[in-house]
Amino acid sequence: MQKFLYVTDQEEYTDHSFIGPLFEKYLNKHFEIKIVYFSKTKQNFEEKDEKSYILPEKDKKNPIEALEKNGIDFADYEFVAVRNDTDILKEVLRQKATHDYKVAFRLSFPKRIAKLQTDEANHKKSFLDVINNKIKTYSETNLINECDIFLPTSRQMRDDYLKDVKTRTFVIPSAIDPEVLQHNIQHEGNEKRFFYAGTLDKLREFETVLDAFNDIHSDKFKIMISSKDPEYTSDMISKFPNIQDNVEVYNAKTKQELLELIAKADIGLASLPDIALFNSSTPMKVLDYYSSAIPCVMTHNENNSSIFEDNYSGWLCEFDKDSIRCKLEHIINLSKDEVTEVGENGQKRLLDIRNYERIAADLAHQLNIL
Repeated sequence: MQKFLYVTDQEEYTDHSFIGPLFEKYLNKHFEIKIVYFSKTKQNFEEKDEKSYILPEKDKKNPIEALEKNGIDFADYEFVAVRNDTDILKEVLRQKATHDYKVAFRLSFPKRIAKLQTDEANHKKSFLDVINNKIKTYSETNLINECDIFLPTSRQMRDDYLKDVKTRTFVIPSAIDPEVLQHNIQHEGNEKRFFYAGTLDKLREFETVLDAFNDIHSDKFKIMISSKDPEYTSDMISKFPNIQDNVEVYNAKTKQELLELIAKADIGLASLPDIALFNSSTPMKVLDYYSSAIPCVMTHNENNSSIFEDNYSGWLCEFDKDSIRCKLEHIINLSKDEVTEVGENGQKRLLDIRNYERIAADLAHQLNIL
């Protein structure tokens, strides 16, 4: 079986909910996979288990050299993939001629663009930031064009941010694991329980969603929020005193804690501003919701409407207070069975088109024909 090395940009103990099912579980059926993570606390190389290597943070600039020093023979590897980090990619490409492996680059999310747009929302973006982004984008494009294959989360992401990339592209979107579906726990209350998980900041404008709830003339809803910044969450909620009693704030520490919370909800909240950054891919939290057959309220954009059908497998609406309020009122007036049916329809749709097992098989085929 051919060997495949995946050099991530992630730390050892971060959430690997995308990498785990796709690379460790399903792609492992097609290749012998080894995954490299980094550690800020360990000073020496470690082979953690049969699937992963741990390198000290200091080795990020030269991971190939560091692995060779620890007995890893790159003559055995047919493929080396890099996740997000172009400094690591530069080193992997530099060593390519020596070791004769094929190189893949995975772009999961344009983090630099996200920071630039967040700074703009906070009135912190400068002219130098814009120039610096253009220079880095040019450099990234040249590096990706040296690769054998490019693996963005969506084709739109490539077209929006790296339109001059010419190398072969295979899209790897976020997906769900068909073997890890959560049971949807039906709560006893009559209210609809809406759930939001993830980052809250000015760029995501969650105040628009809360403002929509604030105008609803009903108390038959709860809003469950799990965010890593409870102080920001509390400050945001304080601006809407009419619904404070309807809001529950959580701080899920692990993926399992988050999934257990989601399973107790009825509807996921995934409405995001209608901008290219958010329209270019499906947020991971949407997949988390539908893994529990929890249907979502989402922004009506090309990406979402290509997957979900409004009022059948999800709820799509424009990102403004009145549109969101109308959609929320419609959902609150549905029966529990009607809400459940939408969730089940959405989960079935994702199992058909966004399934890690199928994506791994398609990726294996693409790699084998390089």
